[in-house]
Amino acid sequence: MTENAVHIPDLSSEFSFRTSRSSGPGGQHVNKVDSRVELRFNIENSQLLTDQQKEILQEKLTNKLTTEGDLIVVSQKERSQLRNKEITIEKLYALLAKALRPVKKRRATRPTRTSVEKRITSKKQTGEKKKWRGKIDL
Repeated sequence: MTENAVHIPDLSSEFSFRTSRSSGPGGQHVNKVDSRVELRFNIENSQLLTDQQKEILQEKLTNKLTTEGDLIVVSQKERSQLRNKEITIEKLYALLAKALRPVKKRRATRPTRTSVEKRITSKKQTGEKKKWRGKIDL
């Protein structure tokens, strides 16, 4: 595993799924089949996540949580309900992994001598250009 990889336990026992009819165009089949899948995962009530992980997820995914604290992931991309269920699970794990990945600390660096010189010459040229925009005395 790399440094940025985060260990997320198997949370499938804590998922709840809801199905409904997909939106969009379709034939007679689309009006009969519930192929849209909605996955709900409650971060607060999770027994498998640590308190620290819950805190991080609450903070980083605030705008994606419902008032009850559920994280909702939806898929209606495929015609198959099973495939949409797999897609929602993949999306959820990707979302959790991204949120739990530690933020890389920024190392302060100094600009190179060449970049400083370029900046200064560019500023001088701009100043010269503006100086010539003034009124001309006759």
